[in-house]
Amino acid sequence: MRFIHTSDWHIGHRLYGQKRYQEFKQFLDWLITYCTEHPVDALLVSGDIFDSTTPGNRALALYYRFLHRIAHTSCRNVIIIAGNHDSPTLLDAPRELLSQINVHVIASPRYQPEEQVFFLQGADETDAMIVCAVPFLRDRDIRSAVAAEDMDTKSKKLQEEIRSHYQKICAAAENIRNQHGFPLPIVAMGHLFTAGGQTVDGDGVRELYIGGLAHLHSSGFPECIEYLALGHLHIAQRVGGKEQYRYCGSPLAMGFNEAEQQKYILDVSLSPTELQVTPVQVPCFQDLIRLQGDLASLTDSIKQLAEQESAAWLELCYSGSSDPGRLRQQLQDAVENTSLHILRIRTNHSAAVHLQQEKPTESLDDLSVEDVFERCLASTNYTPEQCTDLRLTFQKVVASLDQEDIDHG
Repeated sequence: MRFIHTSDWHIGHRLYGQKRYQEFKQFLDWLITYCTEHPVDALLVSGDIFDSTTPGNRALALYYRFLHRIAHTSCRNVIIIAGNHDSPTLLDAPRELLSQINVHVIASPRYQPEEQVFFLQGADETDAMIVCAVPFLRDRDIRSAVAAEDMDTKSKKLQEEIRSHYQKICAAAENIRNQHGFPLPIVAMGHLFTAGGQTVDGDGVRELYIGGLAHLHSSGFPECIEYLALGHLHIAQRVGGKEQYRYCGSPLAMGFNEAEQQKYILDVSLSPTELQVTPVQVPCFQDLIRLQGDLASLTDSIKQLAEQESAAWLELCYSGSSDPGRLRQQLQDAVENTSLHILRIRTNHSAAVHLQQEKPTESLDDLSVEDVFERCLASTNYTPEQCTDLRLTFQKVVASLDQEDIDHG
């Protein structure tokens, strides 16, 4: 069997307010072309399809159009799991309809383990594999709260429940394999943070579990797994040094700290006796460039980029000895009549904005819109009922801002 492993699309993500729908469209178009020119049997998407639990109309349109198009390629099956950014209810709503075109969605844990296991066949009927689809596991999904538990106990119990959930799903897969009577390879999907995983500052990856103690070690996965297709971390990497345990990483840079990373999808060929993983480079659809220096250095770098007819988005880090009052205007003047676009200007004199800091280096730029709202809400004296109403209103406002994109796309 040959399949593509991808994850963390984050459709709808904005970078300092800049909409990125053209990039998402270009990536999805590229992925369709790749699957057409390099016939694959399946596509596995390991969570964080969207950047928000309330994606706008344009984000949804890109998603559904892609699924319609992939169904008309050689790709016979698509399996999608929810990530921590996704709304299980939203992903699950069209599940029955999508299954008619062999798109299988697992947005939350199922009552019966067998419901998270899929037997997939390739174009050649002798090619087949079993996929265990495990979505992002929330505390409430798999663990019952116990009074007076401390944080350490909660985290350790949650880690054990995650391990147990994988054991149950993989046991169901082994039963299916035994019924077929020959050694079908077993692939597992997941969206979580494994111990030792590499991240980049500002990549948007947040701790999923209290204290980090629920980071699952590579030894916690069942031994029957012959390929582990993980999502959540944005850097393509092996887990625990194992060739068969992989994060594919995000296909687009989620921030300037990821700008110099090469992005990948993973093209995987798997049989009962052989595994071959080929990282495939995803083209960069929008250049992100960070420039640093004093005013003269920054304007000179901008001039050089303009001469190269660059259309990059810029983060400018001013490191001059003084903070000129007209810095922003001078830098904006430098990009005027060019295709360059300044998204952010940082100065070593600017006072960082903090909202109930959780760590000393945290600034407003490190927080999502939802984070800022929640921290503002926490500083009020509203009742829980009032907070719930305010959250719903806030979500509607954010959704309405995204929904108007469909009319301007």
